[in-house]
Amino acid sequence: MREVHIAKQDIRDTRIAMVKQARVGEGAARLKLDLFALTANNVTYAAMGTGMLGYWDFFPASEGFGKVPVWGFATVIESEAPGVEVGARYYGYYPLAETLDVTPAKAGPRGFSDAAPHRAEKAPIYNQYLNTAADPAYDSAFEPEQTLFRPLYGTGWWAADCIRQTATPVVVLSSASSKTALATAHQLRAGGSVELIALTSPGNEAYVRDTGLYDRVVLYANAASLAANGDATYVDFLGRTDLTATVHATLGDKLKRSIIIGVTDWADRAAQPPAGGLVGPKPEFFFVPTYATGRLQAEPQLGAAMLADLRAFYAASRQYVTPQHATGPDAILAAWARLTEGKVAPNEGIVASF
Repeated sequence: MREVHIAKQDIRDTRIAMVKQARVGEGAARLKLDLFALTANNVTYAAMGTGMLGYWDFFPASEGFGKVPVWGFATVIESEAPGVEVGARYYGYYPLAETLDVTPAKAGPRGFSDAAPHRAEKAPIYNQYLNTAADPAYDSAFEPEQTLFRPLYGTGWWAADCIRQTATPVVVLSSASSKTALATAHQLRAGGSVELIALTSPGNEAYVRDTGLYDRVVLYANAASLAANGDATYVDFLGRTDLTATVHATLGDKLKRSIIIGVTDWADRAAQPPAGGLVGPKPEFFFVPTYATGRLQAEPQLGAAMLADLRAFYAASRQYVTPQHATGPDAILAAWARLTEGKVAPNEGIVASF
């Protein structure tokens, strides 16, 4: 069985590993990964694989290496677990590998949770596997779009909800061409009157303008000239400490919130403010599972609203991103190299299979 192993100290260092599989034991099942996405979100998982979030812990590999998590679809090829049938197909969180062995718990028509001991302390959303035959978010006409946007749109939807709690009239988004930023902007735009300001690179400027999601586009090099016509929230998908410091200093008293969501500039590895401190509010790290759980407890109807918006976005996403298929280990490694080098065009969505 083939796996992609990524060096924890340098995520550009990759290799194909051949791993011998043991027999599927009682109460376990084996799933074969059919289709998954590779985006900047996966690069964030790798860049933030150790420490508080511990993304490397989900799918251990050989010493010094990890298997980066991906979102996608897989089919059960062997099962000794009641309620998990061979041939059933599940959407969920998988390693960058041909197969995944799971220990299903609470198996039913809609899916199961992986009860593997090393995953017990992780947020439940990462351990859930949803049967496509009964999954209300599944749409067979948009499988590539689901692998690309389903987790990212969820992040963007809840991020927009979080941003609205402050209700600032201006929202500034870095890495505005990233898929999660697009999802956030799309939801904010649909939700009412707010000025959206995009921060981006020269190479992505035209694309960001053409999406029609943003009111203004500012290049990173011009961030010191950023102006807000009212109180503002800064939403950081890039993770560059120098940019964060500039935005804070430039907006000054108008900046009411600063929210860290991603690290598309993975080499900077910034998940905290610069050591010298920042002007204005302390950046807060946005972790979707924790935030969404609290909001759903307070307002359960938000779950149905998010689901309806998600299904509608599958088709809408085609105006922003076109799926491109990478098939086979070599193509997967090449796609990962392009992602880590920042060479994937913003209108390209990489979907892959072994």
